[in-house]
Amino acid sequence: MKTDLTDKVVLVTGASRGIGRATALAYAAEGARVAITYHRDETGAKETAEQVAAAGGSALVVPHDLADPESIHAVADTVAAPWGGIDVLVTCAMEWGDAIPRPGRQMPAFEDVPPDQWRRVLHTCLDAVFDTVQAVLPRMRGREWGRIVLLGAGLADAGMVGAGAYGAAKSGLYGLVRSLAWELGPAGILVNLVVPGQTLTENVLAHASPQFLENKAKSLPSGRMNTPDDVARTVVFLGSAANGNVHGEALRVTGGL
Repeated sequence: MKTDLTDKVVLVTGASRGIGRATALAYAAEGARVAITYHRDETGAKETAEQVAAAGGSALVVPHDLADPESIHAVADTVAAPWGGIDVLVTCAMEWGDAIPRPGRQMPAFEDVPPDQWRRVLHTCLDAVFDTVQAVLPRMRGREWGRIVLLGAGLADAGMVGAGAYGAAKSGLYGLVRSLAWELGPAGILVNLVVPGQTLTENVLAHASPQFLENKAKSLPSGRMNTPDDVARTVVFLGSAANGNVHGEALRVTGGL
């Protein structure tokens, strides 16, 4: 199976750690040139770039603020200028802010959720994806080939107390993918959504107890939770020539949940 990613330009937003980092490294392993964005964790982004370089790949580190559409358009310009365009977009960047539910954390009742918190999560997790896709498309159209992979979340299916805004935003991405599929297919651009279940990222490992993780793994048909690499391999397939006609789909990487 050939990915044909050698020298393709891949933009991975939010690649300073977790699924984003694993995705950047997986694309680099296929010979792609990888642009890595970050917001606060510049050190993590540079570590990702160093790992790409150590594997013989090319990396570019670019600051990126989900709350600022001008910043997002600047990212597209910065990546396209030295490399001549953008072939693949993967949107891993997201921000819970102070709305992240964690074990033992008391979340407000829905009627008590501050409206500014709701709007901030929808803005960074849904509106910012609109801004990113809109910024990248002019660099992708006209090539008769392109791939866009958006990152959803299993919470949009399963739900969780306190995750209303995040679930709503991630659910919105599927509607976006379905509409983009009709528009972008004739241009040779395939667009899909990857929906990870709970994944063993640094953040999950830092805040979840071993007992919670063990129970979670036992509740899955596969008997184990995702690693970031499990998700990254799916993203690379969808965002490569190996994917010939998977388009407008939501692919779940959940261990069978």
